[in-house]
Order: sequence, then structure tokens, then C-alpha cells
Amino acid sequence: MTTRNLTYTDFESTIRDNDIVLVDFWASWCGPCRAFAPTFEKSAAAHPEIVHAKVDTQAENELATAMAIQSIPTIAAFREGILVFRQAGALPPAALEDLISQIAALDMDKVRASIAAETANTH
Repeated sequence: MTTRNLTYTDFESTIRDNDIVLVDFWASWCGPCRAFAPTFEKSAAAHPEIVHAKVDTQAENELATAMAIQSIPTIAAFREGILVFRQAGALPPAALEDLISQIAALDMDKVRASIAAETANTH
């Protein structure tokens, strides 16, 4: 599977309707973004069960702002609609593979319980 471009319009439905979604926030003028693109494409080909999506922060400024993207590239990972990882900077291939393994191994019941406990403590 190849990467897909996300827009503000289809971002929510994409992360909600797919088990694991990796999002690469990037811009065409960004050298590290362009250098990371082949790694992300190879990962998409190796993991067709995972949605690999790209958000062009120039074209989708409103979405980048909503996600509080302050530097690019930024990689965000969602599992069952929940943001479980976000980091600025390009990942080397081995680190991206490790990240995918960790996300797939997450106990989402524990993640949801942790979020519920944090929410309860702030109210």
C-alpha cells in the first residue's frame, strides 16, 4: 500500500476508522522531510495493514495548527483513534519498525484506562 494524503476533512474519519494510522506531517520545502519520505514509503509497502498518511503542513495549515505541529517532520501514531505517539524529527528505518511493533503490542484497554484516570484527575 502506498501512503495517502490527509486533509482536515478526512483526518478524523481516517484515524477513527482504521486500527493503526501513522501520520507524517511534512512540507515540500523541508529537507529532512524529503529525506524521510522514502523510509515512510518503504514502511507503507511493508505494512499494508497500517495506514501511512501524510499531511502537507503548508496546504493543511489548519490541521497542523489543530495538531499543534511546531516542527517538521513530525510523526504521529494513532491506535484505535487514540494518539499514542508523537515526535518531531525523522526516524531511521529501524526506529520506525520498532515504533510500529510497539504500537501493535499496546494493550489498548490499559491505554484507555490511563486516559480515563488522567481525565478524572483533572476534573
